[in-house]
Amino acid sequence: MPSVPPTVFRVAVIGGGPAGLMAAQAAASSGAQVALFDAMPSVGRKFLLAGRGGMNITHAECYQSFVTRYGRQSHRLRPALDQFGPQQVRDWVHGLGIETFVGSSNRVFPTDMKAAPLLRAWLHRLKESGVQFHMRHRWTGWRDGQLAFDTPDGLRLLAFDAVILALGGGSWARLGSDGAWVPLLQAQGVAVQPLVPANCGFDVDWSEHFSRRHAGEPLTTVAITAMDIDGLKVRRQGQFVITAGGVEGSLIYALSGALREQIARDGSTTIWLDLAPDHSGERVFDEVTRPRGARSMSSHLQSRLGIKGVKSGLLRECISAVDFADPEKLARAIKLLPVTLIRPRPIDEAISSAGGVAFDGIDGSMLRAMPGVFVAGEMLDWEAPTGGYLLTACLAGGKAAGEQAVAWLKASLSP
Repeated sequence: MPSVPPTVFRVAVIGGGPAGLMAAQAAASSGAQVALFDAMPSVGRKFLLAGRGGMNITHAECYQSFVTRYGRQSHRLRPALDQFGPQQVRDWVHGLGIETFVGSSNRVFPTDMKAAPLLRAWLHRLKESGVQFHMRHRWTGWRDGQLAFDTPDGLRLLAFDAVILALGGGSWARLGSDGAWVPLLQAQGVAVQPLVPANCGFDVDWSEHFSRRHAGEPLTTVAITAMDIDGLKVRRQGQFVITAGGVEGSLIYALSGALREQIARDGSTTIWLDLAPDHSGERVFDEVTRPRGARSMSSHLQSRLGIKGVKSGLLRECISAVDFADPEKLARAIKLLPVTLIRPRPIDEAISSAGGVAFDGIDGSMLRAMPGVFVAGEMLDWEAPTGGYLLTACLAGGKAAGEQAVAWLKASLSP
């Protein structure tokens, strides 16, 4: 009796970021014939941009702490992260011939700190596995049961056995993540939470004088006290930057999800700055009230507490002249200076976005409303701080979607 040739499944991956590339790799490794489509002229554009300052691929903190960085959605992401977490990401990078190291902040980087060599090695591996790349193909939804693409040669309609969507969120539209997929899925009955900025800066109503003098200046060695996403008080130390109209930088980004939600609920929110986090409140009070002779208070603060430049400017900006002249109130302000945030910066300026396809609308990675259609990466409703957490979850989610798509196809042939 002649043998029956194995069925070759045709899988489309739409989106050429980390989640899409990993989904293509996983599906191809599982035996599928994979075609990857992207609207841009080349893949991995946001990946390359993120790597300009040093390609942070994951984080080396203990895994139990790592998975908590995804906040309320940690339990949703954990199944994929359990299979492809920080150590597996490093092993995968090493398998591409790229060595890594752990930085002083536990962030993990390629030895040369660059994204381009990693992406080149990855694309070479994907092409070797048979993945076909179709650039300048902008997906516009479905037509007559087929995928519709706008291309330089006009409309193309293509049919596949399964589809993996990895189109990113809504940040950095010029690099391809423009959120144009939202109405396409909503039209198919898929529940999508509004896309909002994450890892973003915030607007502050600075005076023109302060903005002109201090925009662009970093605030180093400061701490922020704020309310977290569950309404609990948190304190974090680090640095951020004063902008012409507000604040941005790593310390702000780490709290951005909670701050964004508080502004949406209350119209504004307040953070409290500690401008001398290495000194106790008692030490600050003693130094502020120490006799200063003929020196001005500004000179006194600089010599006794190192408060100068933008820190001194913030004190003048955020408390009244009367309070600045009151040693007790000034000492309190140095340790707990209120800054009111009035709105997050626009989503297209954000490093990432929150919102997206609701987890209640998927089984694993597959849309309940659309069997055979899978989603991965920032299209889903989760967010994470910078530090390798975003990339790791995108890679893990992409791998899970690719494997689940092929498993679903194989199961559909079972008697």
